[in-house]
Parts: sequence; structure tokens; C-alpha cells
Amino acid sequence: MDLLDFIPFRKEMEKAYHGLTDNANHTSEHPVFDELKVRRYALPMSEIANFISHKADLWIGWDLKSEKTAIGGMTVIQTNVSSFALLGTRIEATFGLSEEKDRNGKPITTLNAKASTNIASRGDLGESRRVIRMMVSAVDFEFRKAMIKEDDYFLLSLDPRGSTNALQEIFDNSKLKSTPATSKKTAQPIAFTPSGSSMQAASATNGTATPPPAPGNGSSSSSKRKVTVIKLNK
Repeated sequence: MDLLDFIPFRKEMEKAYHGLTDNANHTSEHPVFDELKVRRYALPMSEIANFISHKADLWIGWDLKSEKTAIGGMTVIQTNVSSFALLGTRIEATFGLSEEKDRNGKPITTLNAKASTNIASRGDLGESRRVIRMMVSAVDFEFRKAMIKEDDYFLLSLDPRGSTNALQEIFDNSKLKSTPATSKKTAQPIAFTPSGSSMQAASATNGTATPPPAPGNGSSSSSKRKVTVIKLNK
């Protein structure tokens, strides 16, 4: 037993400290807040992913940003939430779903979540944590009969400790699979030249000017124009 456990209201003080100094929260196996604990369900990953996407698209103030597959097979759902307590400040909430097989070959889906508030101050008054709790509590209520407790998971999973650390690391460092955008080559405009010569137009695009040809002896007379002056008699 730690000596700090004898401090009265230690957990409440720690929770208040996190609420005033943190603007980001995430789920873990042993969190400070109970609502930030990793969830597991005896259901396929697609069923829970469809439920989260439907709720994010239905709830007021929630905006479903994307639903993609990360490297490692994890389904990542990204949402934007407008906080009423923070006067419409946007909170970016991400939910990660991963599926594994238990000893009997049945699916086990692990739900991770993280949220961060786009605010200049250090603390967000616990709004990012409430966003996670709102969605996770809805999933718990909908699939309450399929929830797997921590003790049961250690009995059902083939490698509980290894899979737990691996899934948490994949979710923290999740990189979405996306095809790189092909860069289109833009045609360089050809500068207009009065002479209309193609060689001068090409040199203008390269940034060099082609000097006009020097007049020879034979072309000097033809190139010069004759100017006649007319005098009017008064």
C-alpha cells in the first residue's frame, strides 16, 4: 500500500487536477476515471462500428468526419463535437475498434477512444472526457448483454496481455490507409512575343531572352524605312 493512499480525498483531488490541466483524454486499462476504461464486447467489430457511426451522425453537435481502416486492421472513426460548455469549441474524438478471436473462435471487439480539445488554455474542464463518456456509455447500454469483464477477458483471450499492449499501441500510433494524391503537372504559360517566333516563345518560358539578329550589309538598306518630309508653302 502506498503512503499517498492515506491522504483524504486523494482521488477526487487528482481528478480535479486532470480536469483543470488537461485538454486531452484517452482510454486505458487502469485510468484515473472509470469511464475511460477500455471496453470489450463479444460482438463483431462491424456491428459496433455501425452503431458508433450512426450515433455520431444522429446526435446534435456531433459531426462524423471519417471511418477508415488503419494499419493493423483497426477501424478508426473520427468525429468532431461542438462543446456547449466551451461556447462551441470543437473537440476531436477518435474511436478505435479491433477484433480478435477467443479460445472458442468467437469474436471479441476492443473499443478504445481518445479526444482532444482545440483550446488555447491547458485545461478544458473535462469536456474531452465527457465526450468519450457520452459515446462509450451509449455503446455500453446498447450492448450491455455482450460486455466482457476484465477477469473474463483473461480467461477467453489467447494472449490477453500481449494483445492489450499491441492494440493500445496500434491505436495510439494509428496511421490511416489512404492512396496518395497524384500531382498534376500544370502547363507553363508561354509569354507573348510580338514577332511570333517559336524559338523566342520557348526561350521566354525558360527565362532567357533571345537577342534579335544583327542586320547584315545586304539587309541594311531593305530594313531601313524611307521617310519623306512634306513642307507646306504658306
